[in-house]
Amino acid sequence: MENALPFIFLISLFAPPCTVATDHPSCLTSCGSLQLKYPFGSGYGCGSPRIDPYVTCSAEPSNQLYLTTHTGSYPITSISYTTSTITITPPYMSTCTSMQQSSSLGLDWASPFQLGPSIFLLLSCTPPTSSLHIKGSLVCDPSSSHLCTSFYTCPSVIGLGLPLFPPTNTCCVYSPANLNGEDELDVKSMECGGYTSVASLKDYPTDPTRWEYGVLLTYTHGAFDHYYIDNKCNGCEESGGVCGYSTVDNDSFVCVCNNGVNTTTQCSNFSDQDESIFWSSASLKTWKSSLGILAGHLLFTVATYSEVGGESFSVEL
Repeated sequence: MENALPFIFLISLFAPPCTVATDHPSCLTSCGSLQLKYPFGSGYGCGSPRIDPYVTCSAEPSNQLYLTTHTGSYPITSISYTTSTITITPPYMSTCTSMQQSSSLGLDWASPFQLGPSIFLLLSCTPPTSSLHIKGSLVCDPSSSHLCTSFYTCPSVIGLGLPLFPPTNTCCVYSPANLNGEDELDVKSMECGGYTSVASLKDYPTDPTRWEYGVLLTYTHGAFDHYYIDNKCNGCEESGGVCGYSTVDNDSFVCVCNNGVNTTTQCSNFSDQDESIFWSSASLKTWKSSLGILAGHLLFTVATYSEVGGESFSVEL
């Protein structure tokens, strides 16, 4: 049996490593001005498979990250990885410099995104908003009505069909903001013309020209994300790779390296010279054929050795 060991060792040399350079997309580390880290990615196969269907990086020259739901696509203007929040700016949302009629804002129930701690103001509503209710519950916060007073000083209120300095009983600070059964903020069903969302008042609670506008959304990590962040993704990113997932192998973890190699561990384990040893999907077929031929030669040699040496044993491949 000792004479057969070189052949077995030879086969082990041809065994593919735990890395593959298959038809996997290249993944970006940024989109526009936003840094992309797990669970966010630039497109299919990048980041987390829970995030990817909803968040994509648009093609050049815009290089804009978008969140897409059943009600539209919304630019993502910031990501906080420490608080697990993103800020989106719906195109029909009003701000102090531009007010307009708004369509519904919706999220997908299956997505990992939920409304965060934004301040929603419903605008150009049927007065009095103090009686505005949803399913029997009043929705306007009278203690924050000063925000309506401040916001209605913006000259752009005429874009909503309102006169300058309109009555504040047509404005409602919607708190706490909730989505309806269709996961939508349906402005029209609440008999309002538009809305604005304030991500932060900063240090200027009475100066709407300095507020930070946008809708804050929180995102949750599922068991898939926690497992790969804790076990693999941090090491991948620290080695200069981008965390992604296999597009053909049940969403299994892939570390996408900048030398074109994709590994199941991290990029620092392999140098640029190692790239030639990684197998593409095409070369994998060739490898399997070569292995079959080599295995045939091995079986023939072992059988011959067995007859000559008078030994009896079996080999399983």
